[in-house]
Amino acid sequence: MKTSLISLALAALVLSHGSHVFAQSWLEQGSSLLKGLRSSGSGNALGQDEIVAGLKEALKVGSGSVVGQLGARDGFNADPTIRIPLPRTLVVMRQALEPLGMGAMFGELQTRLNRAAEVATPKAKQLFLDAIGEMSLVDARKIYDGPDDAATRYFQSKMISPLSGQWEPIVAQSLDDVGAISAYEAALGEYAKLPFVPDARANLTQYVIEKGLVGLFHYIAQEEAAIRNNPLKRSTKLLQKVFGAR
Repeated sequence: MKTSLISLALAALVLSHGSHVFAQSWLEQGSSLLKGLRSSGSGNALGQDEIVAGLKEALKVGSGSVVGQLGARDGFNADPTIRIPLPRTLVVMRQALEPLGMGAMFGELQTRLNRAAEVATPKAKQLFLDAIGEMSLVDARKIYDGPDDAATRYFQSKMISPLSGQWEPIVAQSLDDVGAISAYEAALGEYAKLPFVPDARANLTQYVIEKGLVGLFHYIAQEEAAIRNNPLKRSTKLLQKVFGAR
């Protein structure tokens, strides 16, 4: 039970955010909470069940923030930092077809690649919860002692493989649904008519998965670094009660 509580505590501190500023830094606050959990649950003003509920709520808020942001329409497409570009081979194809007045189709194709990533992103939410549930005390200590992206690296090690697997059929179906596959095949057909051009085929599904994961963990790392370097914040009454400034 102690290990579970400590694991949840770290997760909440890494991922939670809100509107009220604490007096202590998140590391100081986390250290205080962890000491209290190790010493005795009976001496705390809050019961262990209430603490766990607060930590789970913090985790839900933190992970849901990033997933909600990127999983919304234009979460990828309108964000210049993580917008998925055309694969290099399609850039070559576009350059060859632009003089023939067929360059516009590639702008629409890029939008559709980003739409596919937006559709797939909500699947990440449950996997964040699963990764937190597997976090051990050893993992927690490594994260506390590690760099600003230590928790992000932990999540990547736990999530990239299962998330890639879960995203694959969703991205493939989404690419088809939003018309990316038909647009790609149309462009490829026109390109094939040109003489002496290099092969420009691309695995769009794997490409969107790879770039989508880069965007997702970019914002997880940003949030983690901000929390490490700024005062912890509360967002609900339960979190205010569990993590209130001492």
